[in-house]
Amino acid sequence: MKKGEIYEGVVERIDFPNKGIVTIDDTKITIKNALVGQTVRFSISKKRQGRAEGRLLEVVKPSSCETREALCPHFGPCGGCTYQTFSYEEQLKLKASQVKKLIDEVCEDYTFEGILGSPVEWGYRNKMEFSFGDEVKDGPLALGLHKKGSFHDIVTASHCKIVDPDYNLILTTVLTYFAEQGISFYKKNSHEGYLRHLLVRRAVKTGEMIINLVTSSQQQVSLEKLKDQLLELSLNGKIVGISHTINDSLADVVQSDSMEVLYGQDFFYEELLGLKFKISTFSFFQTNSLGAEVLYSKAREYVGDTKDKLIFDLYSGTGTIAQLLAPVAKKVVGVEIVEEAVVAARENAKLNNLENCEFIAGDVLKVIDSIEDKPDLIVLDPPRDGIHPKALTKIINYGVDRLVYISCKPTSLARDLVILQENGYKVEKVCAVDMFPQTVHVESVVLMSRIEK
Repeated sequence: MKKGEIYEGVVERIDFPNKGIVTIDDTKITIKNALVGQTVRFSISKKRQGRAEGRLLEVVKPSSCETREALCPHFGPCGGCTYQTFSYEEQLKLKASQVKKLIDEVCEDYTFEGILGSPVEWGYRNKMEFSFGDEVKDGPLALGLHKKGSFHDIVTASHCKIVDPDYNLILTTVLTYFAEQGISFYKKNSHEGYLRHLLVRRAVKTGEMIINLVTSSQQQVSLEKLKDQLLELSLNGKIVGISHTINDSLADVVQSDSMEVLYGQDFFYEELLGLKFKISTFSFFQTNSLGAEVLYSKAREYVGDTKDKLIFDLYSGTGTIAQLLAPVAKKVVGVEIVEEAVVAARENAKLNNLENCEFIAGDVLKVIDSIEDKPDLIVLDPPRDGIHPKALTKIINYGVDRLVYISCKPTSLARDLVILQENGYKVEKVCAVDMFPQTVHVESVVLMSRIEK
């Protein structure tokens, strides 16, 4: 088997997140974006001892699991969704098996509680970051999501099915406005151009929406008419804020050097499990509001009795978990590195009349050394890459009886569980939660107890 050679085979399984596995002559080949049961043609792109990577060329025969037509017209080229041709029941089975396989590799003697599905399968996202670009080199202006497997090409996602139709109306309006004016998009290689991203957030419960256009500072473009066009749209929700952010960073990320509010405000309100949350433009909040209620209910169940207990909520975002636990706890201390999210968390606590929440801005690794309080239990909800090893050591040293770990990337979770188990913690229960129907992503909640004092 050599690089560039073409083979055909049947995908026997999918490893998280989207790695189809084909075996040829005792060699396991990983092929991204191939689905279990498909017969695929692929070329060898990398070859190592006993394993290889392949590039998908063609699906020769669909999988028996592909029992329905894709609902979205962008399915295939768009990199947003992968499993639309699978029934939702089949998607849940697949994700549950992926999580269990990863946890089984590092844990013994624990209870796997299966997977909890999202209350809604379509139109569930409350946030989208659309990118400006072109679908082919020097093609017309596009606005949407990255083409599958491409760093540069953008698919105009004007009929996306995992968002409310409001998003598609807004996207089309913004794209048409700038296309008619011939405004250029920001080129990642030359770092020239104006249009970068369009950020849209919409609360499921309140229907409030904020829109944020992200550009470079390389041009001066009037946005007054665009603002008026957006406000005239007939939407299911209500636009409460339109903003313009300048971002001159060389990295292809949505961030702010400066921001101007063009209309209304730069925040909106969402409701979760009876509490109200103020969410600002860039602050973290789970992207599936109804799914978040399922996730946090399971986390709250794992936390268990909190009476007279002091709880640490590390990587606390806008303080959602902290505030769900606060009414039945002595005190909750949240730590979050994004300052804007901490400001929002403090405001949310006031909004919900919670006086026993404290939120601290800073890196968990550095901040927990300065906290005088000692926790009785700890809730962890780290970013995708998991917990910094040094921070994990400090968390372990508290010696709390119970840890609840919420993870959006099971591979990072599995790595951290190894360290936690080596240092006196036992995995008691694991439950997967699907927050992202049609996509490869899945959340997990883990309950751990200390077995060494």
